[in-house]
Amino acid sequence: MATSAKTPQWAYRGTDAGGNKVKGVVDAASEASAIQQLRASGVMPEKLTAKGAGTGLQQEISIPGLEKRASLKDLAVLTRQMATMVNAGVSILRTLSIVQGQIDNPMLRRTVEQIAAKVEGGTALSVALEEFPLVIPPIMVHLVRAGETGGFLDRSLVMVADNFEAESKLRGKVKSALTYPIVVLIVAVLAVAAMLIFIVPVFEKMFADLGGALPGPTQGLVDLSKAMPIIAPVTIVVVVAFLIWWGRSKNTDAVRRVVDPVKLKMPVFGKLNSKIALTRFTRNFATMLASGVPILQSLAIVGATSDNYVINQALTSVQDAVRQGRPIAEALAATDVFPEMLVQMVAIGEESGSIDTMLSKTADFYDDEVETMSAGLTAMLEPLMIVFMGGLLGYMIVALYLPMFMIFQNIQSM
Repeated sequence: MATSAKTPQWAYRGTDAGGNKVKGVVDAASEASAIQQLRASGVMPEKLTAKGAGTGLQQEISIPGLEKRASLKDLAVLTRQMATMVNAGVSILRTLSIVQGQIDNPMLRRTVEQIAAKVEGGTALSVALEEFPLVIPPIMVHLVRAGETGGFLDRSLVMVADNFEAESKLRGKVKSALTYPIVVLIVAVLAVAAMLIFIVPVFEKMFADLGGALPGPTQGLVDLSKAMPIIAPVTIVVVVAFLIWWGRSKNTDAVRRVVDPVKLKMPVFGKLNSKIALTRFTRNFATMLASGVPILQSLAIVGATSDNYVINQALTSVQDAVRQGRPIAEALAATDVFPEMLVQMVAIGEESGSIDTMLSKTADFYDDEVETMSAGLTAMLEPLMIVFMGGLLGYMIVALYLPMFMIFQNIQSM
């Protein structure tokens, strides 16, 4: 136990030289030392977490919400500026020093400062980037490494910036499609809660003075209103607890194994989620291949960055098939996950020797599909949400006035 306390342990997950997923524990004095040991053994770490005494501290530091994470737009601006200066002949160290002063995000600015210090100490840029997996995405690390190896770092940085900008644009389309229904749903819930808490009790007193049995819909509202002092706090606690759990667990394999297949089969949003995952896969795969990253390594990286467990698992089997010498298109078709059009485009790219170009065109096609589906989804959900909200509030109003109508009928019949 004493030895474990003196030498920290680091749990890692990564990809070996053959494209296989590996995980384990390594003893190292620091995070940088652990990464160096893993890279020396041929493992490219994707996630590194302190174990033992440092685990609790590490978890507290990485709690979401304590500090604003760098957005894709921040990273796109950073890499675009770096590409321009590197292309102009400015040294990497000088480039990092210049862009550091133009970064607004505190976490990213501090990270770039630490990267510059490592580069000044003789560390390669890709190695320095790799030591900050919470801020720097894996695709950026591997594209920069490919640019350093091939002598086209400026073009690699441009590819990274293009990739981040396209991904940011994709997320923006999805958010714009979901904003309206989410806002309407929240307004509907708040309106119903307000009526149950403030308006229904007033009518309840009036109904009690009038006497007689209440109609079923009205009695249901009265009972629900009486239960609101219990339902409201319990609901708030459950929602907050779920959000905390979801923030910590949404990226775990156990959760994604259940949630991601459901996301692809949802009645309305299933096709949209599928197109989004395919857009992300084809664009990242095209970018990796265009930068000269080996196919097996590219498949491992794009699987991890596809943000969908189904596609990630399918690409694992694709790696195994490609490792055995089978064509990529044939391996993709065997999974029954990727559409026929994508498979045919990859097959054409393999025959013509331009897989990256064909994948890039396919990504543009799926990106247009996402935009069209997002616009159509918004147009479809707007009237549906209006009808839903109007029907819900209308039901409550009718239920509240139904006893009065019955009283008027009784008076007229007398």
